[in-house]
Amino acid sequence: METSGDTTRHVVFLNWRDTRNPEGGGSEVYVERVAAELVGRGHRVTLLCAAHDEAPTYEIAETGVRFIRGGGRHTVYLRAALTYLAGLFGVGRLAADGFGRPDVVVDVCNGLPFLSPLYARRPVIALLHHVHREQWPVVLGRWGARLGWWIESRLAVRVYRRCRYVTVSQATRAELATMGVAPERVDVIHNGTPECTLPPVPRTAHPSLVVLGRLVPHKRVEIALRTVAALAAERPDLELVVAGQGWWDQQLRDLATELGVRDRVTFVGFVSEAEKHTLLCSAWLALTPSLKEGWGLTIVEAAIRGTPTIAFREAGGVGEALSDGVTGLLADSEEDFVAHVRALLTDTDRRQGMAEAAREHAASFTWPAAGEKFAALIGATTANHRAPRQLVP
Repeated sequence: METSGDTTRHVVFLNWRDTRNPEGGGSEVYVERVAAELVGRGHRVTLLCAAHDEAPTYEIAETGVRFIRGGGRHTVYLRAALTYLAGLFGVGRLAADGFGRPDVVVDVCNGLPFLSPLYARRPVIALLHHVHREQWPVVLGRWGARLGWWIESRLAVRVYRRCRYVTVSQATRAELATMGVAPERVDVIHNGTPECTLPPVPRTAHPSLVVLGRLVPHKRVEIALRTVAALAAERPDLELVVAGQGWWDQQLRDLATELGVRDRVTFVGFVSEAEKHTLLCSAWLALTPSLKEGWGLTIVEAAIRGTPTIAFREAGGVGEALSDGVTGLLADSEEDFVAHVRALLTDTDRRQGMAEAAREHAASFTWPAAGEKFAALIGATTANHRAPRQLVP
């Protein structure tokens, strides 16, 4: 445990959202679980993120992680920079409550980076879950996508050129290499698997599918809806549950109606941990049709409950969150995706064999292991840092 004054650090995470934000997702879970692990190893941790109506602007969570929320979707970057700079001088929220001045920054790049090396005056670790090349056109359209991709692939690579990177999969590490980030500068620290402490729930008597995640275009829940439509005639009792919320919700409901499967699809919105547990336990299969995932947190959440997942091979880190042919299946096209769902719904023995393998695979990823690796990286980064002349003593 790092508890001495010589090894304790004030670690500042810059992230656009937190888990209490209605738009928060797997990236935010990773950040906060790692942050909690760092606190458990004696570090002081502050998370600067956007403000929202579901949480106060300032709080210290039960984990010991301190949250300072300010700014909105676009202004959080400037607000975080101003809050951070005030903290460098020992004033403002960042320096309050005995946390002291920052020692190291973890800059979480969700497409748009905070560009903290330009002002941090402290060592910076760039945390990137996945590259957003395919997502920019979906979110911003043609011209906005060009600008977003230039910022991510050109500007950010230049700004962070002296920083170490952390990512959550070998797939993202390889993709960063194509952008000019040398692999030896990138540490892969996998997600842990969330604990499953609730009692088992039996499978549904009828074939059932579940999609869990934010309802936004790049999650491609449409593919799950079209899969149900494609199998409707041969599996008249097939059901799909869509769990999650997001601004793409109504478009998905409209598509389900258009496809004639609205009576087979249940949109349950945001779910509690207990409700999520029930859905993942009871479903025959979990579907992750996402365009891109750095890891695939929902895949291991389903796996630890013995539920295999079908996802797309091209989606990045999902190929590490599941073992193709062992704990789930990876598809190469939408037609292939539908065929995989059909095959596993039909083959009970194979599906049950995957269930046991999935539990074992998911259990091999733990948050303490992720925290230990991150703490070691922070120690090495601060020890090796040769900072320029500081703004403060």
